[in-house]
Amino acid sequence: MIKIAIVGPESSGKSTLCAALAEHFQEKRVDEFARHYLEHLGRAYEERDLLVIARGQCAFEDDIPEQHDGLLFCDTDMITIRIWSEEKYGHCAPELMALAEHRHYDHWLLCTPDIPWEPDPLRENPHDRDRLFDVYHTMLTHLAKPFTLITGSPDERLRTAVAAVMRL
Repeated sequence: MIKIAIVGPESSGKSTLCAALAEHFQEKRVDEFARHYLEHLGRAYEERDLLVIARGQCAFEDDIPEQHDGLLFCDTDMITIRIWSEEKYGHCAPELMALAEHRHYDHWLLCTPDIPWEPDPLRENPHDRDRLFDVYHTMLTHLAKPFTLITGSPDERLRTAVAAVMRL
C-alpha cells in the first residue's frame, strides 16, 4: 500500500483534493478523524484531546487492510496534529512528537492557502494561513519527508497531485 498524506493550513483544499484523488484513482481514502471527533465532542476541545484525535486518526488508517496493495489517501497526518499542538499550546506531547516523526507515509501533498477561506465552526486561523503554510513547509523539510507543493485552481491542484502520485 502507498500512503499519501494531504496536509496544509486550514481551508487550503485538503479534503476536496483527498476526495478527488480517491475518485480519480478509484482508491481508498481516510477522512480526518478530528472533524468527526470535534463535531460530536459537546465541549471545547482541550490539549488532552489531541492524543485522542491522533490515536483515532491512526485507527482510521489502520482499518485499511495491510494487504491492500493500492493507494491510500489520508486527509491529514500526525505532523498536522503536532503543528496544531505546538501552535495552540506551545508544545507537543512526546507521543505526538514520536507519531509525527515515525508514522509512515510514502509521500505528502502540501496544499498552499491560495484559495479563498471558507468559514467553518471548527476552523481557527483565517488570517494566519500563509504563516502556517510556512510552518508545514519547514516541518516537512526538517523531517526530510518527501512532498509536493499543491497550488493553483482546483484543476491545477488535481493535475499536480495526480502527477506526483504517478511518480511514486
